[in-house]
Amino acid sequence: MGAHCIPSASEALGEPADITPAEAPATLGAGQRAQGQDVQKPLSSEGLFGVFPTAVPKMRTRSKKKLLLLVSLLPLLLLVERCRRRRAGELRLSDWFHPRNRPDVLTTTGWRAPVIWEGTFDRQALWRHYTGQNLTVGLAVFAAGRTADQYLEPFLRSANKHFLPGYRVVFYVMVDHWYQLPHLQPVPLHTFRVLTISQDSWWPDWNLLRMKSLGEYILSDIRGEVDFLFSMSVDQVFQNDVGVEILGTAVAQLHAWWYFKGRKNLPYERRRRSAACIPFGEGDFFYDGALVGGTPLHVLNLVEAYLSGVAHDQKHGLNSTYERYLNKYFFLHKPTKLLSPEYNWDAALLLPRQVQYVKVLQLAKRGL
Repeated sequence: MGAHCIPSASEALGEPADITPAEAPATLGAGQRAQGQDVQKPLSSEGLFGVFPTAVPKMRTRSKKKLLLLVSLLPLLLLVERCRRRRAGELRLSDWFHPRNRPDVLTTTGWRAPVIWEGTFDRQALWRHYTGQNLTVGLAVFAAGRTADQYLEPFLRSANKHFLPGYRVVFYVMVDHWYQLPHLQPVPLHTFRVLTISQDSWWPDWNLLRMKSLGEYILSDIRGEVDFLFSMSVDQVFQNDVGVEILGTAVAQLHAWWYFKGRKNLPYERRRRSAACIPFGEGDFFYDGALVGGTPLHVLNLVEAYLSGVAHDQKHGLNSTYERYLNKYFFLHKPTKLLSPEYNWDAALLLPRQVQYVKVLQLAKRGL
């Protein structure tokens, strides 16, 4: 690992040593007794002075030298342990993410989260790391009403081919009826599961129903089945492979249109009484609601924050949009990874020079 394995001071302090130098003799004795070995009892002070009257100063000196030696070796031991753990499964950002390869775009946020563009990540390094992890990734798609007939089959057909090929994936298809699932043959390691939607008349729009259903199924099924979970809108078609470069604790999708606009023009909710409000002069990016992801717990927290914000605004006679609540959530809880507009490009827009490789194409133009 070379110099890259040297831990920072905070890392060294954060790594609890199994045996500290002062505790080593006691711990060793306890271990020997547990194994049924004989442990020599320490001589009394009377025995020491009576038999070896000059031995005490020498033994104390040797003990101090041993203690100093152990203390001096402690950083090296921590270094070796850190390297061992990294070889056993830890992956540093610098092992696979190379932002200097794309100087034409923003590749790192102000809070040091990576922005994933084509050319910034090492596919081979990611493959070597994740192939031995035995991961399962979930992809939830919501297709209620006529959207199932219009968009579901091309979405699933393209996702089955391009979403994390070679990894275990569960597609959670949320539809009104089980028979709306298209007849598709899943590729190896991919499976389809139908989750029927419980349509409550008091939920006034699809996004509310989508997030409510997703939250319920995370609690009842999904959270115990997958390591990472992504939720996508159904009006998209995968164009190229989307791999493990997207995995992270909290993943947000940059909006294809608003990414290229100035921050002062971003369409945040500005009404101060709204739970979605981001004041003028604040905010980072405008995130697209067509794709969110991370750990199941993160996605569940996002769902709960969204539903709570909607309930708050309804009590005050206000109504905002799903994406504005989403942007308020990510304003307060910064995402750990951002996906570039390549992962959700709007089919109605011309490609700028920065977008070199479209991964997913957005078919329908959505209002904010």
